Formats: sequence, structure tokens, C-alpha cells
Amino acid sequence: MKHLFFDLDHTLWDFEKNSKLALEILFEELEMINQLPSFQRFHTKYKKINAKLWHQYGKGKISKSTLRVQRFTDTFSEFDLKNQELAEQLATRYTQVSPYQTNLFPNAIEALEGLKNEGYQLHIITNGFKEVQFIKLTQSGLLDFFDVILCSEEVGKNKPAKEVFHEAMKRANAQAHESIMIGDDYHCDIIGAENCGIRSILFDTKNGHQEGAHEWQVKNLNEIIELIPWIKIAQARL
Repeated sequence: MKHLFFDLDHTLWDFEKNSKLALEILFEELEMINQLPSFQRFHTKYKKINAKLWHQYGKGKISKSTLRVQRFTDTFSEFDLKNQELAEQLATRYTQVSPYQTNLFPNAIEALEGLKNEGYQLHIITNGFKEVQFIKLTQSGLLDFFDVILCSEEVGKNKPAKEVFHEAMKRANAQAHESIMIGDDYHCDIIGAENCGIRSILFDTKNGHQEGAHEWQVKNLNEIIELIPWIKIAQARL
């Protein structure tokens, strides 16, 4: 194994924590308390709606521009609030503020340093928007760890589409049998990679998947380096 492909959001960069921090800042900045009952109630509704719309975006059912604004208009609707101007303002400011939040999952830097020191080439495959992903990587101190950074919108499709993984391997000059994908999304990251012949490690911090649902699982990023030799043995048996 030579090449390790990482997802970014929910795998290295703590999306939930950083998103909440950004929204808290904007809730105060835009004085949203004057139109909504509380930040907590707003955020609870927003998380569910945002997850649903990202799922639709991943399947190509809605565009990036639609997702950016609709997640806020739909959340407002839950509180009988119709304010398109505020939704668009919030959408713009959110993409400006959220990528500058720098919370990573525990041991992210240490794990990447360890893998680099062992000689692995590290890469990113993300469904996130290109213009914000590079800011996240830079601000959180991750950028220099990675050789290839592929945002799926460059391909015109999202993970789990095979074209995304093939393009990433092409740019990294990697073969499937010498590659591993690490990500939190069982469908997009794990199944997508496996369908291309790439072994994968499921990053599952919340025990969201039943034990044994996937052959290779970790709850902490520093466990990856210990797991790779076992994946190499399994690969050699094929």
C-alpha cells in the first residue's frame, strides 16, 4: 500500500463542530434572535435539513447554488419565517465564515504525521465545494500533508461515482491495489472505493455502524497506522 486517500469533512475536519461555531457567530451577527425563537432550535432544524439536501446534492438532484440557499430557506420555513434576503445573506456569510473554523478530529495531525513518516503518499477526495475546501485545509494546518486534492465537482460527479475515484488515482499515479480510502460515509466513501477495487477504512466515531458492518473500522485516526499492515496481508491473499 502506497497511497492513502482521505475524505475531509467528518473525517479530518470536524464539520459538525465548525459548522455550529460559524452559525452561532452569524446568528448573533445578523441578529436572527429577532426573528427566530433560539439558536438551539434553529440549529436542530438546520442540521436535519442540511443533511437531507446534501444527500440530494450527492445524487445530483440539486445544484450547489440551490443547496447553499435552500438549506436556510427551508429551515426558516419550519418557523413560518419567509425572508429570502436573510437566507441569501446567511448563505453568503456562512461560506465565508465556516471554512475558517479550525477544529479537527482528535489526533488528526499526529496520525497524518505518522503516516507521512512511514512513507505513505496522502491525498484528499472530497464532495465539498472547492472554493472552501482549500481554505479549510490551509487554516487548519492540513494542506501540506497532501499531494493530490480532488474536489468531486471538478469531475462533474460526486462520490460514490467511480469517475471520482478513477480521477483521483490518475492524478496520484496510483493503482487500486496499492490504495486505501479512509472516510466516514459508508455509501460515498466506503462502497464507492470498494466498487473501484480500493480497500477502505470506515472512520466511525459515533458507533453509527454495527460492529462488523465493514471489515476495517476505526474510531480514532491514530488507529489507521496499526490497521494498514493487516489490510496489506489481506490484499496479498487475493
